[in-house]
Amino acid sequence: MDPSSRPVSIVAGEGSWLIDAEGKRYLDGNSSIWTNLHGHRHPSLDAAILAQLGKIAHSSFLGLTHESAVCLAEELLAYVNRGQISTGLNRVFFSDDGSTAMEAGLKMIVQSFAQTGQDQRTEFISPEGAYHGDTVGAMSLGKSDLFHRHYQPLLFSSRRVMTPFCYRCRFNRAKPEIADARSYRECKFECAVQAEEEIARTGTRLAAWVLEPRIQGAAGMVMHPAGYAKRTCEAARKVGAKVLLDEVMTAFGRTGSALSAHAEGVSADIIALAKGLSGGYLPLAATLATEEIFQAFNGPTENTFFHGHSYTANALGCAVARASLALLQDPKEQKRREVLAQNLSQLSLEFWKHPHVGDVRQEGTILAVEIVADRNTRKPFPAAERRGACICQTARDFGLLTRPIGDVLILMPPYSTSPEELEQMVTGLRKAIAKELSA
Repeated sequence: MDPSSRPVSIVAGEGSWLIDAEGKRYLDGNSSIWTNLHGHRHPSLDAAILAQLGKIAHSSFLGLTHESAVCLAEELLAYVNRGQISTGLNRVFFSDDGSTAMEAGLKMIVQSFAQTGQDQRTEFISPEGAYHGDTVGAMSLGKSDLFHRHYQPLLFSSRRVMTPFCYRCRFNRAKPEIADARSYRECKFECAVQAEEEIARTGTRLAAWVLEPRIQGAAGMVMHPAGYAKRTCEAARKVGAKVLLDEVMTAFGRTGSALSAHAEGVSADIIALAKGLSGGYLPLAATLATEEIFQAFNGPTENTFFHGHSYTANALGCAVARASLALLQDPKEQKRREVLAQNLSQLSLEFWKHPHVGDVRQEGTILAVEIVADRNTRKPFPAAERRGACICQTARDFGLLTRPIGDVLILMPPYSTSPEELEQMVTGLRKAIAKELSA
């Protein structure tokens, strides 16, 4: 194996830094795969786990309950509903990760329809390139060719509509500019129109419109134009379908609000949460549901939702998640996130200085830099060249750890990141681009 391609062995973390077995320090440029919110070894989160460990680490949640889970459910609902108008979300189902949260959500929708006399509603629609996890149901909702092509025979049928991706949209007549493509697009919002039409055609067979609101993460940090989520969710409501939102990556302040859906005034019947739920400390997920869906499971035994996990509502995970929610709502921490997003926006302008940068897009503390072979035509590099991977490998030499999605380079710093650390992250990525891509 080429020594440069060997995994870095991480032995410690401290704030926004990761430390390897040789003592080298790296800035955690993607928050440990989009999970770590507040930095590593945060005193409040560490203390919450230690306090819970003094009571119990885990017990079954089947037919039982415990204080940590009950309190987290109440606090989580208060957090996502705060300042919103009649979201209707008032039930919580705990699981282990984003994929299982989505799996539970789609099963809730299908079963609740069947138990209320609409068992014909079994169709799902989502944008091309959607990614919702790697379990069979979650793969069926997303069907990413990159991740799931070998498993197609295992998946159930679902429908696709065009990706709302302004930079690479065939309907966008605008020529490339030095700006986020969403800001200068010239189109008739065909992406929303096509989704609305497909939803209307499916009609009473549609179980749910499934969406990663505002950002499709694994698709390449595809950031949607404002208004897309609102229009498509309203279209689903018109035909009596449910709205299933995947906020596994985008929740907990990542795009500036508790949920990305809040920015568009969108409500959902089911919302899947994971990744940052525990502050990046332990595997924990939650599927939030409306009372209407919950009530569909009342009645005889056969109405039971037979879906569970051994580590559901793990006490340690619930305890640290409560501590994370408290930090998220601390005014000083909220200000810190605002400043982080502002600084990231300002520093991101530096990427445009390189001629092979085609698009720079940002939502909150998420930044995506798309590199191209030709800025004027948006022509991509050949996929086999793996330019994005090479750049991120080189970034290690400049003290930065991050991972690309194809040729989309990502910075998603922990909220603990100082202005100086953020500048180091941006500088490290810029130097890696310059080293790997000749002007």
